[in-house]
Amino acid sequence: MTETLEIVTFRLKPGAEAGFVASNGVITDWLARQPGFLSRHLGRREDGSWVDVVRWQSMEQAQAAADRIMPEIGGSEAVQAIEPDSVAMNHATIALSR
Repeated sequence: MTETLEIVTFRLKPGAEAGFVASNGVITDWLARQPGFLSRHLGRREDGSWVDVVRWQSMEQAQAAADRIMPEIGGSEAVQAIEPDSVAMNHATIALSR
């Protein structure tokens, strides 16, 4: 298996930032239960946009989780805080990791 990074960028809906990080436990807990999950890093950029980087054991596992997340936890407070039209998801196979 080739480890994979899932890189998701997005913006929050107006007024949603205050509790966003605190409400993300549901997403992290859900990810931790998915086959192939290795780690997650969530960061806020200077322009106010967000970056969510998830490391997976394989591309297949990353894509399988991406297919399941909205049906399973799409109604959560953290997911509902995200502006849907702003979401961009990309994947990259890991070439170097230390």
